Amino acid sequence: MAATPPLPVENSSAYEWDMPQWLPLPIVPEDNPISAEKVKLGRQLFYETRLSITGDFSCAKCHQQALAFTDGKPVAIGATGEAHPRNSMSLTNIAYSPVLTWANPLMRKLEEQLLVPLFGEHPVEMGMVGREQEIITMLEDDSQYSKMFAAAFGDQEEAISIRNLAKAIACFERTLISANSPYDRYRYGGEPSAISESAKRGEALFNSERLECFHCHGGFNFSDSIMHERLAFQEIAFHNTGLYNLDGKGAYPPNNTGVYEITQDPSQIGHFKAPTLRNIELTAPYMHDGSMATLEEVLDHYAAGGRTIVSGKYAGVGSENPLKSIFVSGFNLTEGERKDLLAFLRSLTDEEFIHNRALSP
Repeated sequence: MAATPPLPVENSSAYEWDMPQWLPLPIVPEDNPISAEKVKLGRQLFYETRLSITGDFSCAKCHQQALAFTDGKPVAIGATGEAHPRNSMSLTNIAYSPVLTWANPLMRKLEEQLLVPLFGEHPVEMGMVGREQEIITMLEDDSQYSKMFAAAFGDQEEAISIRNLAKAIACFERTLISANSPYDRYRYGGEPSAISESAKRGEALFNSERLECFHCHGGFNFSDSIMHERLAFQEIAFHNTGLYNLDGKGAYPPNNTGVYEITQDPSQIGHFKAPTLRNIELTAPYMHDGSMATLEEVLDHYAAGGRTIVSGKYAGVGSENPLKSIFVSGFNLTEGERKDLLAFLRSLTDEEFIHNRALSP
């Protein structure tokens, strides 16, 4: 019997996480151990425009560091100019998210999710479907990439592959850790004066049963979909926030029906993931479809217990959506409380994160 060929050897040297002690380590998949070499390669590939059909589009086009790895547009625009139905999600602390994208409960690994923007056709993002060999040839012909893939995955014949490309970018994405906002320094760093008294009052409001914000945006990452080394299990949740109610029965726009698109369960129409609120000041416009321009609009939406659209094809009373989360019940705010809540949300902006050269091109 012929001997089984050895599996490719990956560089799995220990990676030094540059993060505070209060923050738990992310969970790294066993089949893609993180290393400095993979992160360095992934960073290069994240900003590589030759991974697009037009040669001028990279992952970073929709995930810009200055905007906490979002793009500032209502919905993403692909390399060919095609508009997507959804807003580009922030990659801030994506390593702590057990489920990826806005509304796909099956998408669990960064290594797999990366293939969607690279090769997806509906909608087109990078536009490289059917061009896998072109990618391999481009990387093989680039002496720098040849060295970097060998350093990351071993000096083997097939070190350069789509599989390893996805692994490297995933490793880089897991290093997009934000944990040094003024709020972090106040809450975890022992700096009482790091945030204003207004922001402290806003934190109390945020965590009150009166507003209910913390139920969906709780914990250190301000999301109820969370995983890390200190948790015994993954927490995953999707919610309908009463953003639409087209027919009075809970209908959402047909190209944006949330988890229902995957499960075909009518009770999950309009269910989307609650994203992290870290750096929320930088990630406008808001909601899965970018339909709210400002944080003030978002507060108005939740205060009303759902959005009312008075005319047009999306007209409806969101507060009466029968599929809406029980935590979106509405509340009243004084003008002072409104300012306090906004001050708290803005205290989550991490200037160090958006200027960290290790995350830049």
